[in-house]
Amino acid sequence: MKVCVVGATGLVGKTMIKLMEERKFPVDKLIPAASERSAGKIITFRNNEIEVTDISDGLAAKADLVLFSAGGKVSKKFAPAFAQYGRVIDNSSAWRMDPEIKLVVPEINAGIINKNDRIIANPNCSTIQLVMVLAPLHKKYLINRIVLSTYQSVSGSGVSAINQMESERNSIKPKMFYHNPIDLNCIPHCGNFTDNGYTTEEVKLVNETRKILNDQVINITATAVRIPVLGGHSESVNIEFSRNFELNDIINILNNSPGIKVTDDPKNNIYPMPISSANRDEVFVGRIRRDQSRKNCLNLWIVSDNIRKGAATNAVQIAEYLLEQGFI
Repeated sequence: MKVCVVGATGLVGKTMIKLMEERKFPVDKLIPAASERSAGKIITFRNNEIEVTDISDGLAAKADLVLFSAGGKVSKKFAPAFAQYGRVIDNSSAWRMDPEIKLVVPEINAGIINKNDRIIANPNCSTIQLVMVLAPLHKKYLINRIVLSTYQSVSGSGVSAINQMESERNSIKPKMFYHNPIDLNCIPHCGNFTDNGYTTEEVKLVNETRKILNDQVINITATAVRIPVLGGHSESVNIEFSRNFELNDIINILNNSPGIKVTDDPKNNIYPMPISSANRDEVFVGRIRRDQSRKNCLNLWIVSDNIRKGAATNAVQIAEYLLEQGFI
């Protein structure tokens, strides 16, 4: 089994490699690949030091499995070439809304993958944690409308954003990644603004959620906010169902859904937080309560490690499914 990780020196790429080691994924040969400026760096895998190669050399290795986390432009250019030799799991936005490409969260819709799928898309980090909670509830109660606000950590923007926040926090003149200061601040600007006033991150949440849930008529509106937290994304979610519900049934459904951990004891100050989701693969949900202002509505608070389940873990889980099915 030859596995190539494209973007091996980035936050998500490093975590993909770490997770394959943690989860004992059967890698006979690891090919870490990155841009030319990162080629020659050394990464460690199973106590072995491996030199990072450039993407062209990674392609020449003809890997059986390729995990991409190098941005949309790189993926658009190289993923089809890699897919001639093996299966590609792509973590960028490049292929997510392509009607021919499957957008997969394994706990929800792994079964849509078939042997002919050469490129499989990993959803956006905020989408993954959202649909993990929505999917089992939608199946039972049929969701009409979702209103959500995200509170996204700086790690979702990469190393440059982390450096900006840490510089500001240490009173060092920062190299600005964001248009505004991030430490001691909240920036309602994730991605780029579109003509309708929404950002690309907000548009992703709408379109990807509909595609994964296989329901194009759910009404969804989103506001995405960047907050001065190192890791872990949080979401405030209001859901309107077609049917009435009992809170105990909601909690039972979520407790029995794979990959979800209900953390909901507010009287004892227990609820999901980014700090407690760090380095965990579960999606945490709490503050579960009926919306008193509207019929058949529910409020939730959802938190997950955006680098792990929001990106790397989900990709490795897709790879594990491909292996189980004999597709690689």
